[in-house]
Amino acid sequence: MIGIILASHGKFAEGIKQSAEMIFGAQENLQAVTFMPEEGPEDLRAHLLEAVESFDDALQILFLVDLWGGSPFNQANIIHEEMPERTAIVSGLNLPMLLEALGQRFGSDEVEAVAKHILSREVSGIRVKPEAFGEGIDEAPAAAEATESNVGTLAPGTVLGDGKIKYVLARVDTRLLHGQVATGWVRSVNPNRIIVVSDKVAHDDMRKSLIQQAAPNGVRANTIPVSKLAEIDKDPRFGNTKALLLFETPDDVLAAVEAGVDIKEVNLGSMAHSKGKTMISRSLSVDEHDVETLRKLQDLGVKFDVRKVPTDSDENLEKLLKNNNLI
Repeated sequence: MIGIILASHGKFAEGIKQSAEMIFGAQENLQAVTFMPEEGPEDLRAHLLEAVESFDDALQILFLVDLWGGSPFNQANIIHEEMPERTAIVSGLNLPMLLEALGQRFGSDEVEAVAKHILSREVSGIRVKPEAFGEGIDEAPAAAEATESNVGTLAPGTVLGDGKIKYVLARVDTRLLHGQVATGWVRSVNPNRIIVVSDKVAHDDMRKSLIQQAAPNGVRANTIPVSKLAEIDKDPRFGNTKALLLFETPDDVLAAVEAGVDIKEVNLGSMAHSKGKTMISRSLSVDEHDVETLRKLQDLGVKFDVRKVPTDSDENLEKLLKNNNLI
């Protein structure tokens, strides 16, 4: 038997575990991990590691997560990279999938076999009535092909489109690429490339790999230093590129703007709380240095859109800072 860890945004993992045990009975080596709104990635990773440590050291582990590229996937993926021979991850958690996994694990101690079995079965549980609605739908449609050309094969100076890269969103987010970005924002602004801009992350092979793996279908993800973004901004070969830029801190945005990158508006999505910082909204935490950097960006003509997800209302940054006596 393998161990199974369910991981989700909110209490979905706890609820689906309860539902499965109503059908299958109480289960050993089955843990549910929840990621709550007030928690950060480090909290989530601690919960996942606690679940891992609750199993016998020899037990192989299957992570069933709710969303590919979401925080539960990203943090489970970090653990998977540290113990690849012992773990596997399957996303798209639903009740038929979980029941299939619970049944299959009784006949196998190999996580690979259980994961492959889940993928080989029609376990989505999606049906329609009247049945006629499903007629003619034999298989899922193929993923749309990326419209962006492979600029690396083009000669320098080649002009695509109007020769100017389009920034459909520039966002500050401590977590960089995660579920709210990979689903909500990607669907809202429709980029064909996600670019993480960070001198620090660009030299971290592990984080670069995790970001590439978290990219949604049909969208390429790259991690580059600020200097490289300044080059791309002036390269006409990127004229067909619609880029979603992700910055870890306002400092990285300021460095890009001062290097000449044409960023007119920045979405302040998530800035994690740490010692010495003040929470000014449910997702933004700043200190005096952050405020100074944001003011410099304003002086350079950059506007701010303060929203965690596309459906949120834009909050006024000046008002948030004044309400917390930071300006």
